[in-house]
Amino acid sequence: MSKAPRLESGLIVEDRGRVRVLTLDRPERRNALSTPLQADLIEQLLTTAEDGDVRAIVLTGNGPAFCAGFDLKEIRERDQRGEHFRPPMNRPTRSLFEVVTETPVPIVAALQGAAVAGGFELALACDLRVAAPGITLGLPEATIGMGANFGSVVLPKRIPMGIAMEMLLIGDYVTSEDAERWGLVNRITTDVLATALQLAERIAANAPISVRRMKETAVKGLELPLWQALRLDVGPNPYLSEDRKEGIAAYLEKRPPTWTGR
Repeated sequence: MSKAPRLESGLIVEDRGRVRVLTLDRPERRNALSTPLQADLIEQLLTTAEDGDVRAIVLTGNGPAFCAGFDLKEIRERDQRGEHFRPPMNRPTRSLFEVVTETPVPIVAALQGAAVAGGFELALACDLRVAAPGITLGLPEATIGMGANFGSVVLPKRIPMGIAMEMLLIGDYVTSEDAERWGLVNRITTDVLATALQLAERIAANAPISVRRMKETAVKGLELPLWQALRLDVGPNPYLSEDRKEGIAAYLEKRPPTWTGR
């Protein structure tokens, strides 16, 4: 395990074998997504995508909340200074949620506490979600005049439309148990981080080319017609890789495979 540095923005970066753990560490602000924290998260995700040694990511938070969303105090201070507010998709930098979705390394969200507003959108952007019992989830943006741009697009793709619209238009919170029933949460457990790490380690133990190909194909092919999705060619082809030969040999020889990523 490498030393876990804490960046000035409040992001802790830690490698546990082939799993990178990104921890939001602003508990006094309920891990609100300040501009510097968003920038550092994006940088880490882009760097991890280029790092062949990291094969899965766990995203979690310190303190009682996973993430309370965008830093409203920071936004208000900018409003009071008269600064022009740009909507998320009209900024010169990329949207954090878009980067999370497009990161080819699978991301497991470890929700040890409430995930609301942009924090819920951040969890939505991840590939798997592990949650503590009884935590609060939701999108209250309609009650405070915000937009939930990412959530408005993604939530109706994840759960039944009627439930998604009620969450969006009324802004009420739901529990992790509700989310599990709708298929939005993969696991509910009192040992959130350990369970998320176990899932990430199992992902990291699989053939890296296959895992990346599967994530990118699933994400990019979701809205395509079947015939187009089947013909997506995203990244190296596992069928043509050395790892395919190794995987078959290891299976037949009843031994653990040794992946090379080639």
